[in-house]
Amino acid sequence: MSEDPPASLPPFAMLASLLRARRFAGLFWCQFFSVFNDNFVRNMFATLILFRLGETEAGPLITLALGTFMAPSLFLSGLGGEMADAHDKAWIARRLKLAELGVQLVAAAGLWLSSLPLLFTALFGLGVISALFGPVKYGILPDLLAKEELLAGNALVEAATFIAIFLGLIAGGLSVMGRRPEGTVLQLVAIAIACFGASLFIPPVRRAAPDLRANVNVFASTWAFLREIAHDPILWTRSVAVSWFWMSGAVAISLVPVLVRNKTGGGIEVETALTALFALGIGTGAIAAAVIARGRIYLKPVPFAALGLAAFLIDLGAATFFLPVATADVGLSEFFSSVAGIRIACDVVGLASSGALFVVPLFTAIQADAPKERRARIVGGVNILNSAFMVLGAFATAVLQSRSVGVTEPVLLAGLGVLNLGVAFYVRKSAAQFAA
Repeated sequence: MSEDPPASLPPFAMLASLLRARRFAGLFWCQFFSVFNDNFVRNMFATLILFRLGETEAGPLITLALGTFMAPSLFLSGLGGEMADAHDKAWIARRLKLAELGVQLVAAAGLWLSSLPLLFTALFGLGVISALFGPVKYGILPDLLAKEELLAGNALVEAATFIAIFLGLIAGGLSVMGRRPEGTVLQLVAIAIACFGASLFIPPVRRAAPDLRANVNVFASTWAFLREIAHDPILWTRSVAVSWFWMSGAVAISLVPVLVRNKTGGGIEVETALTALFALGIGTGAIAAAVIARGRIYLKPVPFAALGLAAFLIDLGAATFFLPVATADVGLSEFFSSVAGIRIACDVVGLASSGALFVVPLFTAIQADAPKERRARIVGGVNILNSAFMVLGAFATAVLQSRSVGVTEPVLLAGLGVLNLGVAFYVRKSAAQFAA
């Protein structure tokens, strides 16, 4: 592998060079396998609900599963930031990925027994590891990359993340639909071993704050980190915008499979194709952000990307609002030969591309401006805010989907789009803070 690509390279050459650089590859593949694993387990859970354990309550249960996975980030991201600043981040990453092996065994037992409680436990365990790993992976990137490479590095990580999501969702669905349980158990262990193996190649870095001692009172540290972010107007504006994106994306991802199933009759093949299109859109938007920036921390496209998010969410709701409830299964070719199917597919790609163009520059700016000795803690604080938005969004969506309220998925998506119009106005009003 090549080392240290010069920061003056053109955008596509820089992206290619980073992919070959040893200093970046360990973190890149560790993140890839981590996300693959999270979504493998999450989709085992979702597929069991949708096709085996009670389709009538599928929507709220899947949304609550997302909340279970995200809840640990609300209280443990601050602790993860303190651990990352106080220790070698590569050392922390290896310990966390070793612990993930045990969680995989719980997930395997949940699949073997078709047990919702065990799968909920595994999701929570993966959520704990993800919460502690988040400040590590984003806090270490500026230590491994030059500032001119940082946006390109974030773009590659985000693109790979959603490719891993896509592949993890496929593998998770297949593990329930027709594959022998013992084969999936071996696959779960193999994924965890690959993730731990990749973590061994993350280069060691100096401790940013060697005298720091983690606050064992996670509630106090969580509140302290949120107050610190709130006291910096620029950091607060960027953090709220990033958190809103993750909440919008999480809610949309939880709604679209149920909507496609109920309104079009699309099964796993259709949902898999739409997930692939979503991953393609994220990758396209992330790479576009790097190409547009050309080595700069460049935030001018952010308000326009927010408008794109709003427009595609509203159209996704409008495209399905008047469709009757599906009474028969629809295959891949039939779905993509219909006007509604093509419209849904285009909205999914547009939504994903706009989202990546929105969030990649914002989060890169947060990393670049954070003091080195506090970077992981700032990332942890932003992750706390992200998680708060996502958990609240997930549970609010579950309540609105419940039988007692009965708001349909198309209305929820369109309503989320309307709210994103307000976010576009918010970031536009803060244009001075978003200057390159």
